[in-house]
Amino acid sequence: MTLTSTLAQDQQGQQPQGQLGELRYTRARAQDFPPIAKAYKEVSLEVREAGLLKRARWFYALLGGGILLGFAALTAGFILLGDSWFQLLIAFGVGFMLTQVAFIGHEAAHRIVLNTGPANDRLARVIIASVGMSYSWWDSKHSRHHQNPNRVGKDPDIEVDTIAFLEEDAAQARGFVRAINKRQGWFFFPLLTLEGLNLHLHGIRHLCSRGPVKGRWAELSMITARFILFYAPIFMFLPLGKAFAFSAVQIAVFGVYMGASFAPNHKGMPVIAHDAKLDFFTKQVRTSRNVSGGWWSTILFGGLNYQAEHHLFPSMARPYLGRASKIVKEHCERLNVPYTETTIMQSYAIVIEYLNRVGLAARDPFDCPAAAQFGRR
Repeated sequence: MTLTSTLAQDQQGQQPQGQLGELRYTRARAQDFPPIAKAYKEVSLEVREAGLLKRARWFYALLGGGILLGFAALTAGFILLGDSWFQLLIAFGVGFMLTQVAFIGHEAAHRIVLNTGPANDRLARVIIASVGMSYSWWDSKHSRHHQNPNRVGKDPDIEVDTIAFLEEDAAQARGFVRAINKRQGWFFFPLLTLEGLNLHLHGIRHLCSRGPVKGRWAELSMITARFILFYAPIFMFLPLGKAFAFSAVQIAVFGVYMGASFAPNHKGMPVIAHDAKLDFFTKQVRTSRNVSGGWWSTILFGGLNYQAEHHLFPSMARPYLGRASKIVKEHCERLNVPYTETTIMQSYAIVIEYLNRVGLAARDPFDCPAAAQFGRR
């Protein structure tokens, strides 16, 4: 089975600037990515000596304060606008700010924000619940992704969930899902309007499952309280139609922003065979795509724009990722390891093209203009 990944790389693994190149991969195995002996040890030593693994409490204090001010402004706007369709602008802002909160929850889960692991875990559990998600569900899923990014059968982020990320999954799709998979690249971003709802439902389903769930009742209590405190004022102070519209816009913006922030990171990058044995540096760098843009991109994407560095150093604070990227780039150039970085629009174009190519497996072999014109016999 061949997967085609469109990458901003040339055939020698170097990164061309400002253009898209194509590089075709078969299902990657160990021999495709020769191990880079001691690469991670050398990079991590240089990063540590540069002081890039220290805490950045000042940054998260400022960021948290800014988010609180943002919510205060949105609350004031909600009260002042009253019964008005301009409330949908407030809903848009709420969806945006909730995603920013989720980014901090993501960093707390990686034990970046506070001094100790248990304190970070407690903070992450509260923050993730405050955006309506289950921490235990998300943390398990995200941890498995970090351990094996883009690895078949091990990375939950490439498992089929309406959208197929592997050709064999697209080929096996049936009914409505198959119809979507045929042109799933074009449907991807519109479907993200439902991703916020999807994240809520996955978390609740997990917490209500029969298996053991750590902190089940604490999370259920926090999520229930969150939905009551969040939606009660909306439905109390707005007419029913506007309240539903407000809720729909907020959930849609949250889903699109979350999906659009995570999609560029790995979609369209090499997919690793389930039995391949790769060194840590190779596995993390070759499956990750960075997004250029500097400080504004770091704020907008919560540090996820430095995806290679985040995967190499998941406990690195957001302000230091940019400096770490220069060190990682230098080592990649020396070791001839492709380091992929594109603009945000290029990354979205790559994701759409990749998903459409995977979706070819879902198409009927007779689904062509001639068949449509003359009919099947």
